[in-house]
Amino acid sequence: MPAPIRLRELIRTIRTARTQAEEREMIQKECAAIRSSFREEDNTYRCRNVAKLLYMHMLGYPAHFGQLECLKLIASQKFTDKRIGYLGAMLLLDERQDVHLLMTNCIKNDLNHSTQFVQGLALCTLGCMGSSEMCRDLAGEVEKLLKTSNSYLRKKAALCAVHVIRKVPELMEMFLPATKNLLNEKNHGVLHTSVVLLTEMCERSPDMLAHFRKNEKLVPQLVRILKNLIMSGYSPEHDVSGISDPFLQVRILRLLRILGRNDDDSSEAMNDILAQVATNTETSKNVGNAILYETVLTIMDIKSESGLRVLAINILGRFLLNNDKNIRYVALTSLLKTVQTDHNAVQRHRSTIVDCLKDLDVSIKRRAMELSFALVNGNNIRGMMKELLYFLDSCEPEFKADCASGIFLAAEKYAPSKRWHIDTIMRVLTTAGSYVRDDAVPNLIQLITNSVEMHAYTVQRLYKAILGDYSQQPLVQVAAWCIGEYGDLLVSGQCEEEEPIQVTEDEVLDILESILISNMSTSVTRGYALTAIMKLSTRFSCTVNRIKKVVSIYGSSIDVELQQRAVEYNALFKKYDHMRSALLERMPVMEKVTTNGPSEIVQTNGETEPAPLETKPPPSGPQPTSQANDLLDLLGGNDITPVIPTVPTSKPASAGGELLDLLGDITLTGAPAAAPTPASVPQISQPPFLLDGLSSQPLFNDITPGIPSITAYSKNGLKIEFTFERSNTNPSVTVITIQASNSTELDMTDFVFQAAVPKTFQLQLLSPSSSVVPAFNTGTITQVIKVLNPQKQQLRMRIKLTYNHKGSAMQDLAEVNNFPPQSWQ
Repeated sequence: MPAPIRLRELIRTIRTARTQAEEREMIQKECAAIRSSFREEDNTYRCRNVAKLLYMHMLGYPAHFGQLECLKLIASQKFTDKRIGYLGAMLLLDERQDVHLLMTNCIKNDLNHSTQFVQGLALCTLGCMGSSEMCRDLAGEVEKLLKTSNSYLRKKAALCAVHVIRKVPELMEMFLPATKNLLNEKNHGVLHTSVVLLTEMCERSPDMLAHFRKNEKLVPQLVRILKNLIMSGYSPEHDVSGISDPFLQVRILRLLRILGRNDDDSSEAMNDILAQVATNTETSKNVGNAILYETVLTIMDIKSESGLRVLAINILGRFLLNNDKNIRYVALTSLLKTVQTDHNAVQRHRSTIVDCLKDLDVSIKRRAMELSFALVNGNNIRGMMKELLYFLDSCEPEFKADCASGIFLAAEKYAPSKRWHIDTIMRVLTTAGSYVRDDAVPNLIQLITNSVEMHAYTVQRLYKAILGDYSQQPLVQVAAWCIGEYGDLLVSGQCEEEEPIQVTEDEVLDILESILISNMSTSVTRGYALTAIMKLSTRFSCTVNRIKKVVSIYGSSIDVELQQRAVEYNALFKKYDHMRSALLERMPVMEKVTTNGPSEIVQTNGETEPAPLETKPPPSGPQPTSQANDLLDLLGGNDITPVIPTVPTSKPASAGGELLDLLGDITLTGAPAAAPTPASVPQISQPPFLLDGLSSQPLFNDITPGIPSITAYSKNGLKIEFTFERSNTNPSVTVITIQASNSTELDMTDFVFQAAVPKTFQLQLLSPSSSVVPAFNTGTITQVIKVLNPQKQQLRMRIKLTYNHKGSAMQDLAEVNNFPPQSWQ
């Protein structure tokens, strides 16, 4: 058989291929020749064939059929064969293949070989692809070589020991005695690999970390080595851009960071050397910047002195002035991590950080924006917001949402005045209104409502802001709401903060009508505009007929939501005109009420009610729709009407865009209804309940007797019973009293009962007698439900129960369909 071609000739031949198909044909032909040679057990050219096979493997072609040939080369006595064999094993074998275990004995023999280069090959292979089984078998040989005086072998043994510890952490203690003298070595290669080994041991074992801190006194040794590197003169063997062995310096700094973390003694021992490194390292080259960066990370991670931390932050500040984008990015990221602990020191570099907002690199811009928001406080809020608003105006679209959100949060937290706060939010909506969060509109409306003295100024500013430009929909929504709420202030020209403008009632209606017909207006925006026009019917005196005409036109709109509003408002004009002025009164001051609010406010069925023993009225502001209607989530389906809260007669009921959906042709036979509140924001409004006038009166005196009670729910020891009352004078109303009892051995706390009925009914929940259901049936919770059933349909109800029991939050849903006929017929 002729001699196979050499590796160089194969490379030259493959490079002449013009197409991939031609290259593939050459490779297949050569692989066939190599397979034939392997079958014939040709020892002469095995090394050459495996070398060619490794080259094909590097090109991406399959070479697995050469695995056993690599093992044969490893077993050879020739160094050239062993070198190719071990290289092939590292490339073609891994611990997922059982073939690699056949190498264990060969590696063990080679670790004890008389030639250091053969020993080095075996150490490299074991450190590269040794499995946990191989590491257990060969760890003793590695530990012996770690103690040898040969620096060539010690550095390879140290790296191999790192691999052994990663694979078999319990073998770590075996290498502990060998580490004692490693740092006394003068060879930089041994020092470098020794620091890598010590770092691995300290990161993996807290016991080892404590041992090296206390017993081995590792920190003083590392400080000595680092000081020698800084103070040593020029050494051509280790010099990189005028700095002595920067790779070793970086490794030592990382190990010092681990040793000094949360340890006062170790941190104090390294403070001086860190200061020397920070002040003596040359910064003109990237090598010096790498060392300074590691020094900064070490200073910030250990318990360093305050002066040293300021020095570290000043180094990062100098990095911000560097022309290299990577260095600037690293500096911004590091400052962002430290701004919470060293806020004042970072503040000194505020102007440099703000300048980074103008950088062309998007990554640097984003980091600079995040850091700028972290630096905002009550002292610099005006200056920082000016810069951030300028950035918002000029930045790419992907930054606008995050920037607008950050400005909202910062303005809410640090606003120096309400006027400044309103101006800032309006500027954001004008600049990037399409990118703001969904809650920006109701939040700004609440801010404006609560700033009573700013109403005239705000409505004038908003009116001018949207003249001829409806592109920023959130701004248009806020403007429409304010014009509807405070249109009379706009027309009367009562603004004192700036020169008032002269606007007529017709001009105000013109702009609202143009919002309604604009192609840029969304369905939500049109809803705001239509509601605003309706409100103006009580604020303007000369344009009521025009408003009626606009409302009637949209009664046939193809937008269902808009049509519903228009029909309801039109009915308000025709049937309930005597209620219109009361329903559309100006909004009172809003208050944010959370579930964890003050003790006198009780959250019941998602709405705020007064506590039973308190006389304080509930907040008059509307609650978010997500709170009031969260029961709809459990009901699924569109035929469900939400629970309507009880409202004391001293407070008027809220009325919104869906007001007259509840009224229909029903007439009240009880006491007159309480005066309702003005219209709310369309998105967060709730309809009133028709029986609110009865809430302060005793329940019916003319009771229909003989309605049997039912058990609506009985599960896990909790039992809910319904008892019924009907009024003879108003038979459409059913009063249900629920009684909740608990037969378990522990109390049920934070008990909340919620209910919902189909849209043909109206339901009102009164306050419960308590929120704790006593154990062992020793007491009950009672709660009253009023149901209006004008069509005398069969009553159906879905209930949701939430409570805490035995330390766990419980929740259950149920449907009640077994109401007695006497309760609804």
